[in-house]
Amino acid sequence: MTIFLFFKIGWKMVMLGDETWLKLFPGLFKRHDGVSSFYVKDTVQVDQNVSRHLGDELSKDDWDLLILHYLGLDHVGHIGGRNSALMAPKMKEMDEVVKLIHSSINQSQGNGQGRTLLMIVSDHGMTENGNHGGSTYEETDTLALFIGLRNHVFDYASVINQIDIAPTLALLFGVPIPKNNVGVLIREAFDSLKEDKHLRALELNSWQLLRLLQAQLSGLPCRNFPCDAFYDHQSSGSTDCNHETEDMLCCLYIEATTLYTSWKSKRGFESASTKDYSSAAAAYYKFLKSASEWLSRRSTDKPVKLLALGLATMFVSTVILSSLMFCRLREIYHGGKQQSLNLNDSMNGWSLDETFILSVILILVSSMTSSSMVEEEQYIWYFLISTFYLLLLRKTAQSLCAVRFQSSFFTQNGQSREGYFRMCFVFLLLTSGRVLRGWHQGGVNWTSLPDISKWLEQAGSQHVKSLQLISAFLVISIGLFALFSIESKGKCFQMVRLSFLISGLLVLLHITKYQDYTFSSTNYGATLLVQIIYAILGVATIGTVVALPWVIPFSTSKICPTDNTISPLFLSIHEKFPLVELRDSLYVIGWAYVLCWCLLQLLLQQPINTTPILLLLLQILAGTLYFARSGTHHKEWVEIAAFYYLGMAGHFALGNTNTLATIDVAGAFIGISSHSTLLSGILMFIITYASPMFILLSLVIYISMKNMAHLVIPEKAGPGDHLMMMLGFSCLVPLVINSILLTSYTVVLLLMQNHLFVWSVFSPKYLYVCATAVCTYIGVFIVATTGFYAYFVLDMRKQKPYSC
Repeated sequence: MTIFLFFKIGWKMVMLGDETWLKLFPGLFKRHDGVSSFYVKDTVQVDQNVSRHLGDELSKDDWDLLILHYLGLDHVGHIGGRNSALMAPKMKEMDEVVKLIHSSINQSQGNGQGRTLLMIVSDHGMTENGNHGGSTYEETDTLALFIGLRNHVFDYASVINQIDIAPTLALLFGVPIPKNNVGVLIREAFDSLKEDKHLRALELNSWQLLRLLQAQLSGLPCRNFPCDAFYDHQSSGSTDCNHETEDMLCCLYIEATTLYTSWKSKRGFESASTKDYSSAAAAYYKFLKSASEWLSRRSTDKPVKLLALGLATMFVSTVILSSLMFCRLREIYHGGKQQSLNLNDSMNGWSLDETFILSVILILVSSMTSSSMVEEEQYIWYFLISTFYLLLLRKTAQSLCAVRFQSSFFTQNGQSREGYFRMCFVFLLLTSGRVLRGWHQGGVNWTSLPDISKWLEQAGSQHVKSLQLISAFLVISIGLFALFSIESKGKCFQMVRLSFLISGLLVLLHITKYQDYTFSSTNYGATLLVQIIYAILGVATIGTVVALPWVIPFSTSKICPTDNTISPLFLSIHEKFPLVELRDSLYVIGWAYVLCWCLLQLLLQQPINTTPILLLLLQILAGTLYFARSGTHHKEWVEIAAFYYLGMAGHFALGNTNTLATIDVAGAFIGISSHSTLLSGILMFIITYASPMFILLSLVIYISMKNMAHLVIPEKAGPGDHLMMMLGFSCLVPLVINSILLTSYTVVLLLMQNHLFVWSVFSPKYLYVCATAVCTYIGVFIVATTGFYAYFVLDMRKQKPYSC
């Protein structure tokens, strides 16, 4: 590293700003004051802690290098985007800092203290939302300003890479280039040097890259390369090098050194001309650019055997999971002996919704090969989930018509009422889904188009705040209503209700007091409040999962809504099934999972995303109630797959895309008082995968409410049969879909390894696909573990039941 080389030659260095420098280069700085980059929402103190030392340091002459790393501008971008109300004041503050430093430099040079280089650089730009990590122009357009190389300030509009800064600084200040750096010195930075020094710098840079080439290409034949053409045609200034890679690089290098040698031999004579100097410099730059590009590509070469092994493992995993899924389908729907007499004939046929669910996978796999479809993947999910809702509407309408013509008056009256309830749920799905997909204009190409979130933000922060409070109140009310509708009055249930009630009130307090667009607090009170909420939610949720199967009463007291008028919304979950209390337990535990997850999202998501969380909850609730009332109209695997697709549509509806730039960094530090990469990473994962995990956790409620009366349990059925009947599809369907998509996209990525957009489009998408796989496995593990644990605890208690 260049900093270490400066230290080796005896430079005294001072660092003020981001403490990452101190962790990378411990003990190298004479003085330092590191500030934490951890508090992303702090836009004031993080810069004042740097500027407070600036006047004293500029007045001293006991340092050779002063590093100032300001973080406030980055934090402002993450909080409110490039159009934030905080942006203009922060830019003006930075202007004053640069003005102060420049004035001090002019004064010191006027006093004969030597020349000083002021370099101002930014490591990235930002999108309209204030994020970065992608390859768009807004994110990669950065500042590189050099002041002091001449007697005036100038900036460079040419395209340079960040790796070019290290060799530029090293050669300007006379230290060796870092040995593994593949950058090229910035041409304009050496304009003020004399011709001999400029060519000498190019020669040193070329030696550096040649050494790396020789390490990569054993036996590089540069020294033995035939170069008669150069000596025979030196007057031409340059020669075309049309060879294979190794020979081409050698040709370019020898051409440059030959022209440089020729220029040196003529130096001091009239024959030496500017043209000779320009030819030598151009030849060196041509070699440097070619060598740098080749070395950069070489560093990304793929281990083919390892990739083949990984792909084979994915394929085997997909085949195993698909085989288990197929066996389960054949056992349930084509087993004959396990079918009840009242099972609809439609269960044995191939219905339209089943065909559609399978065709979705084919559509997704096909779309992965197009960079444009990857960039705008959200439209695929929106289209698919809306189409599925329309299929539900069609099927519900058909069932209502069938009931009218085929049933008796009394049966028709009851079944029609159920049909109308299902119709209401479908309309709720269609309405909430339409609002949800219009909330954020995601993707890459159309982010500038208007959407609901932009309209609200333009209307003013007060409108956003009001909608946030209303949405948060409704989310908390729905969750608490589900828990308080339980008939049992045991102490364990009272504790669960009280814990989530307190958590909900504290979340509302945090939203009211601390969440604001224009002010970002990092004080102790805000952090402590969030930590208290984390603790209560963790204890309440884990306590419910662990304790409830041990204390839930058997048969004598069932869990059901307390008011008959509410029962249509929350169905009785008692069916003729072994261990009825298992479904009762899973119902309560599922709502504990869902309410805990909702409260976490209300804390961590951007204020504008509170309403989408409410809309997702409404869709999950409506979908669960619809499928619970639909009986045998839909196969269970179709319903689980539909929930999975809803989770992916919600993922994009929350503002996520397939570029890394949309990851919400600011929320990953809420409630953490000291730096922890692990905790911040967990919170970032929770924010990014809010919707897919939301869906997976809600499957616990789905399992407890799903009508499985049409399935006949064998007389000699064991625990494995019972558990497989309840948990089989809920665990297998997400795993199968995820495995198919992961394996397919791995193949696509390997095929697209030489594509123009492999780094900007396909690679970020693959990171998201892998993270989605992690999310899916975590969610399925939670669902399976919850079911297994509750079943075996209740089975142990069956001999000696006791109540709360």
